[in-house]
Amino acid sequence: MRTKSTIENYLFVLPAVLIFSIFYIYPFYKVFTLALCQWDGIAQFSFAKSFIGLRNFKELLMQDRVWWQAMTQAGYITLIALTFQNALALALALACDRDIKGANIYRVIFYIPPVLSGVVVGLVWRWIYDGNYGLLNYWLQNIGLSHLITDWLSNPKTALTSVAVIHCWKGFGWGFIIFLAGLQTIPRQLYEAAKVDGANSWQMFKKVTIPLMVPVFILVSILTILGTMQVFVLILSMTGGGPGYHTEVPVTRILASMVGSSRFGYACSQSIIFGAILMAVSFIQIRLSKYMRQA
Repeated sequence: MRTKSTIENYLFVLPAVLIFSIFYIYPFYKVFTLALCQWDGIAQFSFAKSFIGLRNFKELLMQDRVWWQAMTQAGYITLIALTFQNALALALALACDRDIKGANIYRVIFYIPPVLSGVVVGLVWRWIYDGNYGLLNYWLQNIGLSHLITDWLSNPKTALTSVAVIHCWKGFGWGFIIFLAGLQTIPRQLYEAAKVDGANSWQMFKKVTIPLMVPVFILVSILTILGTMQVFVLILSMTGGGPGYHTEVPVTRILASMVGSSRFGYACSQSIIFGAILMAVSFIQIRLSKYMRQA
């Protein structure tokens, strides 16, 4: 009976194990294998003939300046998302958490940008940012700020920030939903007790809201970093990584190595290093979150 029960348990788990092995373990094995080889993706693959050891990793870590520029630029977009995007999401969540008319309508409106197609959003904003007939420059000229007119996505000084702002506009909605859900779990009795004790709005926010929202802040920050570091569709549809390499991010560099340069092995090594960096960042954030919860 014990043996039969054990077999039945394994049979229940077997479908999940097979799916995980086919779609996760085997692809990772193939990626790591290709990262040790030099292969153009066209010729018949032979591990023995294509094997070059760790040369791809050595080139990536020590010689590829564009890759590290892309990492820095992704970090810049992530920093803006962590501050501006999440601050906007929290402010709107605080506003909708109050008893105001039409709160449900605002919740729907604020969540529209995240569900829109990234390609469509990128193409529309590329038109708005256009230096010749874009709406942004038209508005700036009409309000007397013609000295600010520029080709926003072709100017190396403004291209990356322009893309980062649109990324924040498109992504603040999901942070708003998570923050709002966290705020609604805080017992109202705590605010009433603080008000009775003479606390003003800022003191209630500082002493009640922030301490109870720490786990939510950590969750949103982790999701923001992981999501923003992997930004791809907006970059591809708005700038394609240009001008030059000024809006390149890691995912676009991986695509360029694979499709543009036909260096599948090098692209695989880039994806492994990028995945390791994301895992390290996630691990650090998890450790910090445990420390903050204990504190």
